[in-house]
Amino acid sequence: MNFEEAVVKVKDIPNGKLSQDELLNLYALFKQHTVGDIPSDSSRPGVFALKDRYKWDAWKKLDGMTKEQAGEEYAILVEELLAKYL
Repeated sequence: MNFEEAVVKVKDIPNGKLSQDELLNLYALFKQHTVGDIPSDSSRPGVFALKDRYKWDAWKKLDGMTKEQAGEEYAILVEELLAKYL
Protein backbone atom coordinates (compact mmCIF):
# COMPACT_ATOMS: atom_id res chain seq x y z
CA MET A 1 0.00 0.00 0.00
CA ASN A 2 1.29 3.46 -0.83
CA PHE A 3 0.57 6.77 0.91
CA GLU A 4 -2.37 7.75 -1.31
CA GLU A 5 -4.05 4.37 -0.82
CA ALA A 6 -3.46 4.59 2.93
CA VAL A 7 -5.14 8.01 3.10
CA VAL A 8 -8.26 6.46 1.57
CA LYS A 9 -8.10 3.22 3.60
CA VAL A 10 -7.65 4.92 6.99
CA LYS A 11 -11.25 6.09 6.66
CA ASP A 12 -12.36 2.43 6.93
CA ILE A 13 -11.35 2.34 10.60
CA PRO A 14 -14.49 2.82 12.71
CA ASN A 15 -14.78 6.12 14.58
CA GLY A 16 -13.74 5.96 18.21
CA LYS A 17 -11.43 2.96 17.80
CA LEU A 18 -8.10 4.79 17.50
CA SER A 19 -6.25 5.83 20.62
CA GLN A 20 -5.03 9.38 21.14
CA ASP A 21 -1.45 8.29 20.40
CA GLU A 22 -2.49 6.52 17.20
CA LEU A 23 -4.36 9.61 16.01
CA LEU A 24 -1.40 11.85 16.81
CA ASN A 25 1.00 9.53 14.97
CA LEU A 26 -1.24 9.50 11.90
CA TYR A 27 -1.53 13.28 11.99
CA ALA A 28 2.20 13.85 12.40
CA LEU A 29 3.20 11.43 9.65
CA PHE A 30 0.57 12.90 7.30
CA LYS A 31 1.81 16.46 7.92
CA GLN A 32 5.46 15.45 7.59
CA HIS A 33 4.74 13.77 4.26
CA THR A 34 2.57 16.53 2.83
CA VAL A 35 4.31 19.63 4.27
CA GLY A 36 7.70 18.54 5.59
CA ASP A 37 9.27 20.00 8.73
CA ILE A 38 7.27 22.50 10.77
CA PRO A 39 7.92 25.96 9.31
CA SER A 40 10.55 27.87 11.27
CA ASP A 41 8.15 30.77 11.81
CA SER A 42 5.61 28.48 13.49
CA SER A 43 5.44 28.75 17.26
CA ARG A 44 4.21 26.11 19.67
CA PRO A 45 0.55 26.65 20.63
CA GLY A 46 -0.12 27.85 24.16
CA VAL A 47 -1.30 25.82 27.12
CA PHE A 48 -4.94 26.81 26.52
CA ALA A 49 -4.89 25.15 23.09
CA LEU A 50 -4.00 21.65 24.28
CA LYS A 51 -5.25 19.77 21.21
CA ASP A 52 -3.22 21.98 18.87
CA ARG A 53 -0.23 21.76 21.19
CA TYR A 54 -0.30 17.93 21.19
CA LYS A 55 -0.55 17.88 17.40
CA TRP A 56 2.29 20.40 17.05
CA ASP A 57 4.49 18.38 19.44
CA ALA A 58 3.81 15.11 17.59
CA TRP A 59 4.72 16.71 14.27
CA LYS A 60 7.81 18.44 15.72
CA LYS A 61 9.20 15.05 16.82
CA LEU A 62 9.48 14.13 13.15
CA ASP A 63 11.71 17.11 12.23
CA GLY A 64 14.33 15.97 9.75
CA MET A 65 12.39 12.94 8.52
CA THR A 66 12.09 12.94 4.74
CA LYS A 67 8.69 13.27 3.12
CA GLU A 68 9.18 9.88 1.46
CA GLN A 69 10.01 8.15 4.74
CA ALA A 70 6.99 9.75 6.45
CA GLY A 71 4.73 8.54 3.64
CA GLU A 72 6.08 5.01 3.92
CA GLU A 73 5.68 4.99 7.70
CA TYR A 74 2.13 6.38 7.38
CA ALA A 75 1.18 3.53 5.02
CA ILE A 76 2.73 0.94 7.35
CA LEU A 77 0.89 2.40 10.35
CA VAL A 78 -2.42 2.37 8.48
CA GLU A 79 -1.90 -1.29 7.53
CA GLU A 80 -1.20 -2.14 11.18
CA LEU A 81 -4.26 -0.23 12.39
CA LEU A 82 -6.52 -1.86 9.78
CA ALA A 83 -5.33 -5.30 10.89
CA LYS A 84 -5.91 -4.33 14.53
CA TYR A 85 -9.37 -2.77 14.23
CA LEU A 86 -11.05 -4.51 11.27
